[in-house]
Amino acid sequence: MKKIFYLLISSAIFIQCGKPKEQASGGSVPVNNPSNSKNLNVSVLIDLSDRIDPEKNPNPTMEYFQRDIEYIKAIDKGFLEHIKGKKVIQLDDQMQVFFNPEPSDPKMNELTKELKASFDKNTTKDNIDLVDKKYSSLPLQIYQSAIKDKQYVGSDIWEFFKNKVKDYCIKDDHRNILFILTDGYIYHKDSKFSEGRKTSYLTPELVKSLKLNSSDLKIKIQDNGLGFIKANDDLDNLEVIVLGINPVKGNPFESDVIKEYWENWFKEMKIKNYQIKSADLPSNLEPIILKAISNKN
Repeated sequence: MKKIFYLLISSAIFIQCGKPKEQASGGSVPVNNPSNSKNLNVSVLIDLSDRIDPEKNPNPTMEYFQRDIEYIKAIDKGFLEHIKGKKVIQLDDQMQVFFNPEPSDPKMNELTKELKASFDKNTTKDNIDLVDKKYSSLPLQIYQSAIKDKQYVGSDIWEFFKNKVKDYCIKDDHRNILFILTDGYIYHKDSKFSEGRKTSYLTPELVKSLKLNSSDLKIKIQDNGLGFIKANDDLDNLEVIVLGINPVKGNPFESDVIKEYWENWFKEMKIKNYQIKSADLPSNLEPIILKAISNKN
């Protein structure tokens, strides 16, 4: 009888240990969670509107386009540090740059092709050095070209999220990070519309017309149903970091309005992991960028 008793106990323990954790504990276990992946898929979306024009928006400390360039270098640095920290056989990582809409200049599109970097088990040190070299020089050419011809294409970020973000910036079994370099305002003539009091755009003129210039702006936005129109669903496997928020002067709460619009928009699209940072000096934002890529607390 003792032998039978011990045999039953042993069988019960074995069965319990063999059960999936969600059954044993009554909870759930994330399956194939991209945020836990060691493979990175990093995208950079650049707002090439007139925000980068040093004549229209000068900054004697450091021009805004120069800040962008340094942000991109920091993103490249963080990405390559991640690459160097992995065994070659484990490499399955990529990084790319986008505009929306794309500039008409063919040279600009060629530059973005040059900035598309993929690493796999066949990667060599020369490949890594070449990518670092490209990200140190090509972004400057992009901004110089845009500033020179002054054909600023605007920032159709809303349309990018609606029609392109899933195809361009999300890859299975990867940690997907999208950096957006923008002043926080969104506008393009081909994507300007509204639904109720929500819009596909945000401009200084709109903020002024809505009289969002007091500390109760969050209540006003909520009570009046203001904000961006939802552009997509279920983007929970995408992390977004917005860099360069630069409100117009005159309204002390303009920055808060911009961030409230973006935060509410991300939440509606199920983006759980996001950061929104002002156009600070690159030396101040680089540690934040590196930390975000390394995913270290």
